This record gives sequence, structure tokens and C-alpha cells, in this order.
Amino acid sequence: MLGLAGADRTAPPFAHRLQEAAVPARSHSDVPLPRPRPRRRSAVVIALAAASLAGLMNGPAHAGGDSGPDGGGSPHGPADPALRRGLQALVDTPGGPPGAIAVLTADGRREVYRAGTSQLGTGRPPRTTDHMRIASTAKAFSGSVALQLTQRGALGLDDTIGRRLPKLPAAWHRVTLRQLLNHTSGLPDYTEDPTFIAELTADPRRHFDSRRLLDYVAGDRLRFRPGSAYRYSNSDNIAVALMAEAVTGQRYEKLLAELVYRPLGLRDTSLLQAYRLPTPYLHGYAVDQPGAPEDVSTVLSASGVWASGGIVSTPRDLGAFIRGYAGGLGIGPAVRKQQLSFVAGSSEPAGPGRNRAGLAVFSYTTRCCTVYGHTGNFPGYTQLAAATKDGKRSLTVSLTSQVNSSTNPRLLATLRKLQEDFVCRLLDRRKPGGAY
Repeated sequence: MLGLAGADRTAPPFAHRLQEAAVPARSHSDVPLPRPRPRRRSAVVIALAAASLAGLMNGPAHAGGDSGPDGGGSPHGPADPALRRGLQALVDTPGGPPGAIAVLTADGRREVYRAGTSQLGTGRPPRTTDHMRIASTAKAFSGSVALQLTQRGALGLDDTIGRRLPKLPAAWHRVTLRQLLNHTSGLPDYTEDPTFIAELTADPRRHFDSRRLLDYVAGDRLRFRPGSAYRYSNSDNIAVALMAEAVTGQRYEKLLAELVYRPLGLRDTSLLQAYRLPTPYLHGYAVDQPGAPEDVSTVLSASGVWASGGIVSTPRDLGAFIRGYAGGLGIGPAVRKQQLSFVAGSSEPAGPGRNRAGLAVFSYTTRCCTVYGHTGNFPGYTQLAAATKDGKRSLTVSLTSQVNSSTNPRLLATLRKLQEDFVCRLLDRRKPGGAY
């Protein structure tokens, strides 16, 4: 694929629909969804749309606290009615997600809020054991692997691409692991490459060689001098995973299992290559009014995002992960200090409050407190996973549609406010009068 650098750089006519917000740079996408209007869709997408839309109907919406088989105990007593209403209002908003689930965990006790349905036409509410694409939240997993390898001395935060991945372009060789982890590397984003987008559009379920994704931008210059600016790039975490493989001689998937899944007891989390999802799963939808929502859960192969966004997990597992990662899983004080050294920069999409970028983790400073985590979005899904610094309390908010500043900026603003209310609930910090 190294020869792709000379390809036509003109973006396809529907590229404006593929983008998500970047801070401070222009919008871009975790991964583009090849969804031009129906007359121009590929045969694969047409067939999927026909199959999923046959019999689609809006089922009754459900808002729940911690009731149900997966609810667990409540950290603060009865579920808060205002937060129930807020999540339900998000689902009921025109263009809103068909389903949503928020899970708060404090000292092992859980509080669950649900609205909408896990699959249109069924009325089945979302559950904490439903699988889902976690999108760019997967970047925190690659961060966990890299920092644990740093703690063990296998990697160094000042290790460069030139030292660990010398076959990558010489122009990138001075980029460090630290800069990859906090998005100050300047690496061009392969998901913005017109050839990548064209190939994905031609065959949404195409199997990409995940370890060659950077070939799409191998002929591109760095966006800026490494370390001089912040710009979110999906290429960064592909390079992080490749560095981890280079120093250990093990596949990234095995490193995830040994360093992350096993220590945290994550039984329903995996890095997939295929387009299928384990069952049961939250169905993800493209919501383009006035048309009916289109099920896009299995439209795209995860091989095209790999370490940057290909992980599938559940709300229960995702909460356990972020408590571990925000709490310093497998790292000592020196590496921990580096993990929580922040620069100006927002996650994609922006999380609640004021965002700052650390090493594969973001700080979200809200009116109630600061929590640490990551967001992500992918066609059909939007995620937030955050926890307190001590790793004792966590929050996950999962939607079954893609919400960002490009697709629906008003809904994103509403979502961020609701996320902040959930953070306050997590710490049980109400405003005078009982409101959040």
C-alpha cells in the first residue's frame, strides 16, 4: 500500500457526512461510514438496509434505574428521576439515538439508567451485558498496554518511531511514544485519506490488513513539528500498538488479553477483525431525519480501525476497564505522573466539562469534580467512559447512534450537559434544592 501516496487526493462527494469534530483542527471521523443516499449505495449496504428496514418500527421506550437482572445495587439509593427523564428526553429528541444506557458504579455498587430499546421493533431495553462497539474509547486500551510496558522497562515514553518502527517513513522517525499517546505527534490521519475512504466505500466489509493501515499516509508529511501542537489522529494509536508488538514480539491482541482483560476480569471484551458482533448486542443506527433509522451495526469491518477503535465490549466491562485505567492499573508513581500530565485538547467527541489530553486519557473537569476517561464514536455508537482518580467510581454512557459536532451539534451539547449531571450524581453532589 505504500504506493497509495500518489493517489487522487480529492475527497468523495459525501465526505462531509463522514466527519466528526476535531479540536482544535477541522472535523474528522473515527472511521467514515460509507452512506451516501440510497441510489448511490453499494450493493452490500443496499442489501443490509433492505434487510434491516423490513419491519422496522418504533417500539416503546423504557427508562430504568437499577431494576432488572443486570441492574445491581444502587450507590446512592433510588435512581434519580431527573436523570431518568434526561436520558429519556435524549432518546425522544428528533434525531436522537434509539437507545441509551448509563451505568454508575461506586465501591462495587451499581446504578443503571436506560431509555429506548436495544433493537428497534423489539422493545427490549439496553442491558449492561449487551455488546457494543466502543469506538475511540479503545485508544485507552492501547494506552494501558503501552504504559504497562513502560512500567516494565520494555518501552520508554521517549522511544521514537525511528527506534522501534524504523520501516515507517523517515519523516516520522523523531515522533515519540509520549507524543503518540497525547496526540501531539503530527502524524497524518489515515482515516482521512481519500484512497482509504474510497476502498471502504466500495466494500464496507472489506478485510484490511490492520498492521498496514499507516501505509495509506506513508507518503504524507507530518502535520506539524512533533510536540508543538495537539491534533487528534487515529494513526497515533495504530503506531502505539505496533510499537508494543515490536518490543514484545507478541500480537497486540494477546497483549490486551494478558495485560488488560485478564487482570480486570473482562470476559466480554475483544478486538475483532470482522463486521459481526457477539450476541446479545446493542444495535447501532444511522439516524437521518426524516427517514427511518437504519441499522448499521454490522455494516463495517472492524479491521479498518483496529487499535484505534475496533474493540467490542459491554457497559459492565467498559466500566471495569475505565476504573482500572483511571486508577493506574499496572503502573507505578513515575509512569502514573506522566499518564496524568495534560495538554490542551479534547477527546472526540468532546466529553463533559473542560477537556484536557493526557496519555491516552482525558481529564473532564466538571462543575462537581474532575474525572478521567475517554469518549468515542463510530457509525451507530457514541461512548463515554470515565472514572475518579482513585478508580473507585465510574460512569459509562452509551448511545446507539453517532453523535458529534458534525452529525448533530445540538444533541452533542445536550449529551455533554447530561453527562456532567451523571458525573455529579456519581459524586452525589447536587445543587441547592436537590437538582444536579
